[in-house]
Amino acid sequence: MRGHLGARLAQVLPTLLLVSVLVFCLQQLMPGDPALVLAGEERDPAVLAQIRAELWLDRPLVVQYFHWIGHVLQGDLGFSWRIRQPVGELVLTKLPVTLQLGCMAFVLAVCIGVPLGILSAVYKNRPLDYIANGLGLAGLSTPNFWLGIMLILLVSVNLGWLPPSGYVPLTEDWRQSLATTIMPAFVLGNAISAILMRHTRSAMLIALEQDYVRTARSKGLREWRVIMHHALRNALVPVVTLGALELGTLLSGAVLTEQVFSIPGFGKLIVDAVFNRDYPVVQGVVLVTATTYVMLNLLADVLYVLINPRLRAA
Repeated sequence: MRGHLGARLAQVLPTLLLVSVLVFCLQQLMPGDPALVLAGEERDPAVLAQIRAELWLDRPLVVQYFHWIGHVLQGDLGFSWRIRQPVGELVLTKLPVTLQLGCMAFVLAVCIGVPLGILSAVYKNRPLDYIANGLGLAGLSTPNFWLGIMLILLVSVNLGWLPPSGYVPLTEDWRQSLATTIMPAFVLGNAISAILMRHTRSAMLIALEQDYVRTARSKGLREWRVIMHHALRNALVPVVTLGALELGTLLSGAVLTEQVFSIPGFGKLIVDAVFNRDYPVVQGVVLVTATTYVMLNLLADVLYVLINPRLRAA
């Protein structure tokens, strides 16, 4: 166990270093000159030269990269070129919004997808299985932006149950905060619940055919104890992997959903940064997102051992 986790920890820094190189180099392919965007209508060559010098845009790319990554290693993600605010502060401002929205969506997805997957596997080729598979297919096929617009029209405009857009922090009013985030959380969790349902069903079908399940049944254990204690515990290992990846996707910010519901999270932050050629913000947000992905995968490895004791001897 220690050797496995040690090997995974050793991969963290090289992975993040590679991500930093990729995001820095790929954004150079974006069309447009950041200096021209920042200068606005002022196209004086002297002003443009001053902006490029101030932002290190007149240096070679290698020098720019090492200048940026050197500050990152010291905990400094740089300053937003557009609004002259530290990127770290921007990330910390948007992070609670994205965390709340992502965690709510993930909880909804797990509460819907995993039980449906279990029931679908237990009642294979029965009406409940067909219903669960139909719901899963609908969840995978429905675009988030369309579902969001339909929910706004139905729940907010026609029924008046929830506000159509906006965001209220939990610290200000938790009831209003939940009211403004429950619809976008459902939209985000919809497709993920369908994915979790399909993977849970497949893993459960394999587990239910194993010898240890037949042995448990032959001992006279109740069927639901066999399903929940013996089959589900082993079927959860691939589901945990998928869950960690999907949670990372949610925390990285759902651009379309945040735009539809006017949620000021990571998605809106990075869209605005791309349009304004605000490279430090793009680099900072992507690096934080990549770090989240890596940490969640590491957490999944730890959960493997807790779920399946057989891995502790590995």
